[in-house]
Amino acid sequence: MSEAAVPRRGPARVALVSARAARGLDADMEPLATALAARGLGREVVDWDEPSVRWGQFDLALLRSTWDYTERLGEFRGWLRRIAGLTRLHNPAPLLEWNIDKHYLRDLAALGLPVVPSAFIEPGAPPRPAIERFLAEHPCAEFVIKPAVGAGSRGARRLGRAQLPEAQAHAASLLEADRSVVLQPYLEAVDRDGETALLFFSGRFSHAIRKGPLLRPDAAPTRALFAPEHITARTPAADERALAEAVLAAIHDSGRAPRTVLYARVDLLRDPAGAPRLLELELAEPSLFLTYADGAAERFAGSIAETLAMP
Repeated sequence: MSEAAVPRRGPARVALVSARAARGLDADMEPLATALAARGLGREVVDWDEPSVRWGQFDLALLRSTWDYTERLGEFRGWLRRIAGLTRLHNPAPLLEWNIDKHYLRDLAALGLPVVPSAFIEPGAPPRPAIERFLAEHPCAEFVIKPAVGAGSRGARRLGRAQLPEAQAHAASLLEADRSVVLQPYLEAVDRDGETALLFFSGRFSHAIRKGPLLRPDAAPTRALFAPEHITARTPAADERALAEAVLAAIHDSGRAPRTVLYARVDLLRDPAGAPRLLELELAEPSLFLTYADGAAERFAGSIAETLAMP
């Protein structure tokens, strides 16, 4: 019997996909598992790279905390394509593959969305001319260098304009590891206002949080799985809500995504003029901060149940 032909009996089963390195660190896992159980859904936490897992036994595989994939990108992409043929994967594999690489920001900017300005340096290119060109185009006091495939602020640095040698060295270290580099202005409003993250389940707004500033000036990149975060609940402003909804509409209208994606997190910062800008669109394995809003886990479980009921 092939893996895909595993007989299904009893309640629908959901694989909550994690990684060994993330076990015990995903604060969303327990409340989500409890909410799924309350709906009579079977659930099991499994590691994405565990060879003994029979993926065909699950009705849905839900990416939750596969946070080590950034160091194993080729292997992870191959896993996504394989699993998509064995069970229902969410979000869908093509959308996940597009979203795990921050080059997607360039695609969203091309759609006319107000994205934090982002320039890219590709492996094989000398970093210094690209950094100098970026600084000439953006009169920011500080800027950020980070890998195009990364999570949890790993590999990210905040540097001043006068720190060109340090910037060049950090970019070179990423490029030598065959990793594309992203350059962005550091938007100083984050130090005062923090970052707003809006959470959507099946296209419906659920809740939002404030994330405090993560990058300290001239600090070394974190070596942990993710940088420590200071999170509080937040009610998003009307312009933030409107932008988040416009981003989700744009990825559907462009053909990147189905009409509604099962889960999405839209991370926003304010620019020097006070307008919200998209920092990141998280469609792969984002923290959903389910414990920061009453009913959030139940709303997400409800969306999962709706998805399972779809043909």
